[in-house]
Amino acid sequence: MDILRRDYAVASDEDDDDKTKEHTYSNVYTSTKRPRCYGSFSSSTFYHPVQHSPPLHALPQKAQRNGSDNQALPGRYVSKREKARLAAEASNQRGSDRSSPPPPVSSSVVVAASSVVGSISDTNLTYDLLRPTRREVVDFRRRCSGRISAVLDSLNNKAVNSLQWSQNHGHLLASAGMDGTVRVWNVWSKEQKLARIFNNHGAAVKDLRWSPREIQQFTEDHVVETIRFHPKNPDLFLSCSSNGSLKLWDIRSRNVVKEYFRNLGPILDIEFSSDARHFISSSDISRSNVSENAIIVWDFERQVPLSNQVYTEAYTCPCIRYHPHNATFIAQSNGNYIAIFSSRAPFKLDRYKRYANHSVSGFPIKCNFSQDGNEIVSGSADGYIYFYNHKSSQLLRKIKAFQEPCVDVVFHPQIPNVIASCSWNGEISIFD
Repeated sequence: MDILRRDYAVASDEDDDDKTKEHTYSNVYTSTKRPRCYGSFSSSTFYHPVQHSPPLHALPQKAQRNGSDNQALPGRYVSKREKARLAAEASNQRGSDRSSPPPPVSSSVVVAASSVVGSISDTNLTYDLLRPTRREVVDFRRRCSGRISAVLDSLNNKAVNSLQWSQNHGHLLASAGMDGTVRVWNVWSKEQKLARIFNNHGAAVKDLRWSPREIQQFTEDHVVETIRFHPKNPDLFLSCSSNGSLKLWDIRSRNVVKEYFRNLGPILDIEFSSDARHFISSSDISRSNVSENAIIVWDFERQVPLSNQVYTEAYTCPCIRYHPHNATFIAQSNGNYIAIFSSRAPFKLDRYKRYANHSVSGFPIKCNFSQDGNEIVSGSADGYIYFYNHKSSQLLRKIKAFQEPCVDVVFHPQIPNVIASCSWNGEISIFD
């Protein structure tokens, strides 16, 4: 033991490092090279040449007190100054590991905050419902009969605010809820229909859209009401918030590239025109005494409003939609009707046509066009789904969907007779 104490005696940390290395360890470690590190410094694992040195527990207790057990390595004295330098290098190494190669901003966040509940595969589905998606020519004359195809239970009584079908995977439906979750449903699965739950949001989720490319996370200082992807460039999307701001984001740079300024109240909805030259915004004007700015048509490139006196009645419009083919757009009004406008300047309201059999009653009721544009479907505060003829504005039929208000109704992008609907108490029903 006297030999061990003499050969492995450790000098004080206050001694000079060069003297310590020259005198204390001259018989043990004669190489002047620093030990190499494999991987991150966080584990403090070093590689050494083969040495016939005693095990770690044979070191004096003072050496183990001066450094952590992982850093008190055999045959190598590590001073306080060197340990501080190694810690700084370890921090820099971890930072470089995170930045090269750069991963998507929120991919790790999404994985950590998501829960895999069921399968998203299309191998165990009801085939006869998906057969139309495999046809080259879709028969748009097929209409929804009102038969319930599937019922999706979110297991809570909080409202579902928005629904959207996946464009690339026709069996998947996404929902956004007041419980702060985004859920992905495998609608016609014979087993578990709920496939994914995303808990990334700390508050109610007002709207959602399937991203055609990347998974990213963006931070906004105010409540985001609606988002819309640019129809020509999937790297761009618009967001509108409760403070009246309109921002254009670039997914690639994760930055705001344009802002559209207008002294507006909370913005309720936005919608791009099919050629992306214009977009429409709908604002909450209930706190002001003027009816202008309820609906504004914007020039996308010049960032200026083309008209702010499109709709001059004293009602807010929680939903606006462009016709898929014609030069018109519609707006769901809190006056319990859907108004129709020309999408060409001067964007006149058609005062002789409106869709007025349903009720809104202050709820964020949405409306949508069918894929061929011949029908308009709307939710209603009475729990019914209303179908209107676009040209004549006549009521075609209505379906009793829920006991609570029906908030959103969306047509399937490939199956014309299938619609998805959601209610104020968290129910989701699929009709065909």
